Amino acid sequence: MNQMQKMTQAAQQASELLQARALLLVTAESCTGGLISAVCTEIAGSSSWFFGGVISYANEAKMRGLSVKEETLSSFGAVSEQTVKEMCAGALQLGGDISVAVSGVAGPGGGSPEKPVGCVYIGWKMLGQEAKVERFQFSGDRQAVREATVLAALHGVKEMLESSEK
Repeated sequence: MNQMQKMTQAAQQASELLQARALLLVTAESCTGGLISAVCTEIAGSSSWFFGGVISYANEAKMRGLSVKEETLSSFGAVSEQTVKEMCAGALQLGGDISVAVSGVAGPGGGSPEKPVGCVYIGWKMLGQEAKVERFQFSGDRQAVREATVLAALHGVKEMLESSEK
């Protein structure tokens, strides 16, 4: 199974849970540049469970499009748990019931000792609940980091929905 098939399968699994609960997913993407949304909308009928999303690549886009605070970006950086939490909340202000947000260093440049290439923060938030954020360290080239981020983001949506059913 190639990466696209794996990503589509992960989106399909998340979609089944979203549809079963009549919930809509909304995305806030930085380093993936809309790839999560693209994978979701590859599935026919995705309008029944996918609300839409924001590609907030620049800090200004994060602030204007997702209400990320300038102080958060200046204090913690775009690639941080704090920024991703605010991205999750900002996405839910647009609509939907569960959000996924990603911000990271896809490479090949832009890394630092604290946040090397492949460092990605992914957050998930359901309406009325606290956001959950995880830091990942992916390997490979730019495309590999982006694809690994999509897979982890969609698996996290599935896990959040499964854990909220219990």
